[in-house]
Amino acid sequence: MKIHHRESERHALALMVDNEAGILAKIAGLFTARGYNIDSLTVADISEDHAMSRITIVTHGPPPVIDQIMAQLERLVPVHRVVDLTDEGPHVERELALVKVAGKGENRVEALRLADVFRANVVDSTTGSFVFEITGSPEKVDSFIALMRDLGLAEVGRTGIVGMLRGADSI
Repeated sequence: MKIHHRESERHALALMVDNEAGILAKIAGLFTARGYNIDSLTVADISEDHAMSRITIVTHGPPPVIDQIMAQLERLVPVHRVVDLTDEGPHVERELALVKVAGKGENRVEALRLADVFRANVVDSTTGSFVFEITGSPEKVDSFIALMRDLGLAEVGRTGIVGMLRGADSI
């Protein structure tokens, strides 16, 4: 069965979990076993005593599938809270990427000009290449990478998305 783009929605899920060995494997296994795709995954220790981690997962699916994913995640023992940032309302999403562009002459000048427009920083430079660091929304990062393709894009490394609710509320 083909899922029409309109029926399949992108969702950013934030999870608070015990920081213990195997939790990421359990979560990935849940997605794999049910045929769900993970578009982006980030994990970080967030507590002073290293007891808790925050996991941000971006996935696609129709609303009933997203509801099922959340229900199954909430049943995993080391998971304390699952929040669908997309459904909760206004939230901020950011991603970091390192983008290597190899080129000479005009392409090199144009790459630097576009980096300035996108507020990307040069973090490494040789006579034949630049490595740019860019942060922003996933759409901004995608646009920057697309423009660099014609200028000698050589390599891309992306962190994945980190998201947080706007305002004073926290998960």
